[in-house]
Amino acid sequence: MTPVPLGHIPTLQATRRGASTWCVKHGDEVLSWGELSRRANRRAHALTARGVGRNDLVILSLPNSAALYELTFAIWKLGAVPSVVSWRLPLQEFRAILEVARPKAVIVSDPAIAAAVDALPVDFGLAEGRDDELDSVVGDHWKAMTSGGSTGRPKVIVDHAPGEVDLDTEVMLMPRDGTILNPGPCYHNAPFTMTHNALFRGSAVVGMAKFDPEEALRLIDENRIGWVNFVPTMMNRIWRLPQEVRRRYDISCLQAVWHMAAPMPAWLKEHWIDWLGPEKIWEMYGGTERQGLTIINGVEWLQHRGSVGLPVACDIRILDENGQELTHGEVGEIFLRPHSGAGSTYHYLGATPKAVGDGFETIGDFGSVDADGYLYLADRRTDLILSGGANIYPAEVEGALLEHPGVEAAVVIGLPDEDMGAVTHAIVRRDPASDPVTPEALLAFLSERLVRYKLPRSIEFTEEVLRDDAGKVRRGQLREARIARGRMEAV
Repeated sequence: MTPVPLGHIPTLQATRRGASTWCVKHGDEVLSWGELSRRANRRAHALTARGVGRNDLVILSLPNSAALYELTFAIWKLGAVPSVVSWRLPLQEFRAILEVARPKAVIVSDPAIAAAVDALPVDFGLAEGRDDELDSVVGDHWKAMTSGGSTGRPKVIVDHAPGEVDLDTEVMLMPRDGTILNPGPCYHNAPFTMTHNALFRGSAVVGMAKFDPEEALRLIDENRIGWVNFVPTMMNRIWRLPQEVRRRYDISCLQAVWHMAAPMPAWLKEHWIDWLGPEKIWEMYGGTERQGLTIINGVEWLQHRGSVGLPVACDIRILDENGQELTHGEVGEIFLRPHSGAGSTYHYLGATPKAVGDGFETIGDFGSVDADGYLYLADRRTDLILSGGANIYPAEVEGALLEHPGVEAAVVIGLPDEDMGAVTHAIVRRDPASDPVTPEALLAFLSERLVRYKLPRSIEFTEEVLRDDAGKVRRGQLREARIARGRMEAV
């Protein structure tokens, strides 16, 4: 089939599915295909009047909503490139992104941020624009997502896929003319990519402005959702619901449950496999850069416990710190190269890829490959804790902590130590539905699951949110805050 310009999708689907058929729903806010087509045209006309054209970058800072999709399709109509960022960013970080991206236009929901950077309002174009259909232009890049804000050095990852789609191409078992649930914020790559790919194929998107575990189950039941992409944090919160709450909802309609973006504890994955069946559980590993990816379903995972799968259209190398290739089972840095060739899938604004001479690149993750070619993740080098000469992977300790019924969330970091180099520190958020757990009880629990040198040397309880709705954690910021606090206490 001839590829369809992305900007033409709303009109195409309004004709196919019916203009009054709904395509996006967030709570009481419901958008039809016909409304999406009309509003995208109005916004596109208004953006044109502002000088936005082919390959121009447009920053969108707003929560999950109908407006987000109206704007992305309006931007694509012009052959321009949407870049969605968190609507909760502090001003300093937002300005750092603008400096790197240098967008043609900026649309912001936060009034204070909008005023500070002279941005356009979320309803921009609905009053100013016209309803007549614009011929869609195909740009060179269909999206430009941001990353690296936790380091203070933001980068923009410009995707080299053009602004068009082959509707015959299958994407991760996604239904056609069905309904999917989006529980994650669209400023992260996976929710952005998955929701739009669903719309491209005529499927409706039920979105969540903020993740709530029981509400997710209710929405799956009510809308007969067939496909969903979670992160492990969400799956953990759902699993921790009382059994009678989980049984209250019929989720047999689910045909594919994907998870990605963060390490999945093996015990949690086993629970989901037992609950829904191994054939419905799927995992993907890969970066926004698309140098490569791996995929595994629950049936394979039971035979390769802990793996994130086999490579898809890419080659994998595991290298040590000297750039030497490691053998099966040895942990090193993961380097990927797409079959389409180095540099074929993306380029950075504000950063330089870490690559080796033959086109293999890394996003900083560590892992190993078994004799059958299955990839297993460890941690990023920046997360790895070197304590007394031993390597401690935070994800392993966090997974063990999360097994305890009194733990709602946990992040493990390394703090400097004169003797050991670094010691393991656990930051724990208690589960309010359980009896308060003590450090002694947690250590006793962990002692049955981890070798002694991996046990946290200190445990801190907190009320702060440790991971966002996409399962992401700013581990570096948590570490620096604890180091700074220690310095103040020592004065």
